[in-house]
Amino acid sequence: MHRLKRICSFLLAFVMALSLIPAAGAAYQPVDVSDGTAGEYQSAILFTQDIHEHFLPVSDGDGGTYGGLARLSTRLSEERERWPDALTVDAGDFSMGSLFQSIYASQAPELQLLGQLGIEATCFGNHEFDYRQEGLISMLDAARESGSPLPAIVDCNYYPPTSEEEDYTALDGQVWDALGRYGVEDYITISRGGVTYALFGLFGAEADEDAPLSGMVLADPATSAQETVDKIKSEVVTDEPLFIICLSHCGTATGTGSEDEEIAQKVDGIDLIISGHSHVVIDKPIQIKDTLIVSGGCYTQYLGELIVNWNSDGTKTGYEYRLLPLGDDIAADPGIAQQIDGYQALVEEEYLSRFGYEGYNQVLTTNTISFDSIDDLYAYHRESGLGNLIADAYRYAVYQAEGADATPVDFALTACGVVRDTVPVGAVTVSDAFNISSLGIGADGVASYPLISIYLTGRDLKNAFEVDASITGLMPAAQLYYTGMTFTYNPYRMLFNRVMDAAQVLEDGTTVPIENDKLYRVVTGMYCGQMLGAVKSKSFGLLSITPLDAEGNPIDMNRLEDYIVHDQTGAEVKEWAAIGSYLQSFGGSVPERYAAAEGRKVEQKSLNPIDLLKNCNRITFGVICIVLALILLLALIVRRIHRRILWGRRPDLRQRGGGDPYTGGSRHKDVHQPLPYSGLDNYKRGSRRKERSKERSFWTPSYKGKRHKK
Repeated sequence: MHRLKRICSFLLAFVMALSLIPAAGAAYQPVDVSDGTAGEYQSAILFTQDIHEHFLPVSDGDGGTYGGLARLSTRLSEERERWPDALTVDAGDFSMGSLFQSIYASQAPELQLLGQLGIEATCFGNHEFDYRQEGLISMLDAARESGSPLPAIVDCNYYPPTSEEEDYTALDGQVWDALGRYGVEDYITISRGGVTYALFGLFGAEADEDAPLSGMVLADPATSAQETVDKIKSEVVTDEPLFIICLSHCGTATGTGSEDEEIAQKVDGIDLIISGHSHVVIDKPIQIKDTLIVSGGCYTQYLGELIVNWNSDGTKTGYEYRLLPLGDDIAADPGIAQQIDGYQALVEEEYLSRFGYEGYNQVLTTNTISFDSIDDLYAYHRESGLGNLIADAYRYAVYQAEGADATPVDFALTACGVVRDTVPVGAVTVSDAFNISSLGIGADGVASYPLISIYLTGRDLKNAFEVDASITGLMPAAQLYYTGMTFTYNPYRMLFNRVMDAAQVLEDGTTVPIENDKLYRVVTGMYCGQMLGAVKSKSFGLLSITPLDAEGNPIDMNRLEDYIVHDQTGAEVKEWAAIGSYLQSFGGSVPERYAAAEGRKVEQKSLNPIDLLKNCNRITFGVICIVLALILLLALIVRRIHRRILWGRRPDLRQRGGGDPYTGGSRHKDVHQPLPYSGLDNYKRGSRRKERSKERSFWTPSYKGKRHKK
């Protein structure tokens, strides 16, 4: 009875404790406030992210278009009529992605247009650093000197080294000065419609990896976010409800424990995370504790809208969330459209004329093939006609640039992560070619990454194939597309040993074995070349790829620009221009051979032991040895346990010195000494035999014959 009372008391106390804990996510409840009647008043937050300089509408793949800043302007005006006190913000990567980026440093059209659209705050994304520190300085100064209204920039954890740090340089000081002139802050506050908004910017670890030449230093995102939230709460004095928004360029991928989800879990006090970087469309807000995470994809496909419902005491009672599409039914704002036309004329004059093109919409060829979309590239691990075309274009462009004396290109490749658009069906224009490979800047300060020419050993080429076969599942951006080689892989084989066969494909179509110690000329884009050094870390130290010069000496990765491919006039061969010239070489139409796989990458699923172990490398061999050792160890442990059990059941063995039940031996040193003859001993042994015979099962036959005398 006493025990029952204690259990009941415990249960009662537990229930009372639960009643004191607020329900998870109680700060938000999705309710319909579209009629403006729910709660006592509402506030509206409008947001974009990852615009990537898509000022103009883009194809939706079904014959229509979506997005564009002129349509976005119209949509914003409509929503502001409904919510006059709406806050409008952006979550970074407003630059890099179209030909307009060619005037990024000189004109800063991105920030000027964001200001014209009434966007009040944004943050840095990794592509804001594609033009390196010098480009960032020029862009910020050009925006400020334009006299246009500009968005505030918030950033709490991504800055250059300070003057007290060892690696501080004069250029770092110039970046600090430019940030100061523009007015970049950790956070800002805006009072609007009865709510005080505190907005801070956050840069993620993956975004930092994707900006290898930024020159900036990343402080831990979660720690910096918590420090900034605490700072806001201690410094901001207001009689209105305080609503804290994180403009994040960390990234979200639902259900995978992404960076923004970790931020929401670790950091207390954030009301809303507007998540950039991942290009994810979040149809329903992700709620973690009291924090909502939202995202509307990329390229102005949607305008995001969050309506928060409030009581007069400042408590949040619910929200309405919508992603507003920017399709063909949305009219373009003529003022913004005219401003974009002006920027387009500058692009044609200052940039395209360098490459001999007449205009933004000059037609290069026509296309009847439905190439993979970017989503397809990330979703499927397979050979792609789009990837094949890009790799073929790189080799073609090098031969065109170097002429008859060109050294043969054994291998040309690109990676999924640098392919930004596909080849559309119908007319293919100069701008389409640029959009396919639109990232970066060269050593010449001109937009777009250049091609580089390096050498790899055959052994490292095979490691590159393993990167494709093994790491793609963990990191889809690492999938490779190439020309000049072929390999077959088995996804059922050991990780980092999935490639079964690989060969070089000569230009006449014949194949020859890859020699481990031979040097092969490899052409790729500058960014892919920079990422070669990350292979070792991404493969947990099991694979490595070492770029070499023509003599086989390792290349200093800080001097990779020394290996840029130039044409006979000395100009850099840009990735996008290589694609453009290759498309133009087709004349009438893209060849139909790109509509199907050509055997460059072959998947062969097999559980056959021979296929699983064929050409196994040291990784598989090592794992096999470890598994066999564990099996042997387990067998020894089982044998030891079994022997102890038998000893416990055989007291006669213990009495005679503990003989081994398996061998009949003894644990004592004198076990092999002959025992003296004893009739009594014989009697005892015979006695034991009789005792054991009594224990036999009745199923065991016994001998009952008569004993005969001699």
